[in-house]
Amino acid sequence: MQNDLNYLDRNEFNFTPSQEVIDAINNFDIKKLAFYTRIYDKGKKSIFSEFLSELYNIDESQIILGYGAEDLLKMAVHFFLTQEDGNKTIFIPKFSWWYYKSIADEVGGKTLQYPVNEVEDTFAYDFEGIKAMIEKETPKILLVASPNNPTGNGLTSEELEKLVQMIPSTSIMLVDEAYASYVSSDISYVREMIAKYPNVVFCRTLSKFYGLPGLRWGFGFIGRNEQMDRFSKYANKYLGYDRMSEEIAIAAVKSDAHYRDIANVMEEARQMYTKEVGALPGFKVYKSIANFILIKYPIEMKEALQKEFADQSYKVKFMNEPDINTHMRITLGRREQNRLVCDVILKIAKGYQK
Repeated sequence: MQNDLNYLDRNEFNFTPSQEVIDAINNFDIKKLAFYTRIYDKGKKSIFSEFLSELYNIDESQIILGYGAEDLLKMAVHFFLTQEDGNKTIFIPKFSWWYYKSIADEVGGKTLQYPVNEVEDTFAYDFEGIKAMIEKETPKILLVASPNNPTGNGLTSEELEKLVQMIPSTSIMLVDEAYASYVSSDISYVREMIAKYPNVVFCRTLSKFYGLPGLRWGFGFIGRNEQMDRFSKYANKYLGYDRMSEEIAIAAVKSDAHYRDIANVMEEARQMYTKEVGALPGFKVYKSIANFILIKYPIEMKEALQKEFADQSYKVKFMNEPDINTHMRITLGRREQNRLVCDVILKIAKGYQK
């Protein structure tokens, strides 16, 4: 038995950070801690926001920073659900992160779930159902997650635009893109959308693709109108942020190639699960564009699977939510981790076939 637990239930990072990140830590000039990261003479909020502005060709004033995407989502939900119009309604996907409802509850929000349907080997937002709900309820916030946790499905830029066109200009579309970097390194659609639609907020993080959940860095992009300008002032820190962690963050984003190689390992795992586990009777492997995969399994195997994973010192996420309680979500890890998880499933399934 292994001594250390292998956590494949949290969508954390089981690989090594890039050499650029390691160098940024080892070579950090400690004297820099004597100065704030806000760039006063340029009117910029921090060195990280200026870097992101230049990298993505988005005005620095339209970039927000936070303590992970978690912080950005919480600030946005709290801010927009407590406006003078009194609209406290937020729409979230039926299958989604529990955190969304939790932060809405903190300010007395009214959370409604819009339909997400299983379609063959994936999940999809029900656009007609969402439109009907918007016309009836007029939410203050339409929250969408792309890719969505735990289902792994995502939205195209055309679908995102279709959704924002459904809501009035006084409402906000809040887009959680924590896993979006696995899809593409191109975010030109973000720049185009926030230029065209001032009521859109995109939230991203360094916790998933860049594997730095312990660094706690989130960044986002917002449209521009009076309401968004007030939100920007609410969200941003006057004196800047953590100078050392900002330099590490910049190093991570600069070393995109390292993390693309890791994403390729994850793609190998997706194909392995689809080919080997997907062929088992009673199992179904869903398409995923995130760093995890969702698998439906025969519920009678749950106890045996849990025991075998525990014996191997592995943890995967067994879902308990309604309509998805016969599924497990598995973080895509290193090759040897992926192979062991696949072998555990094959072993248990084989035992039930006798």
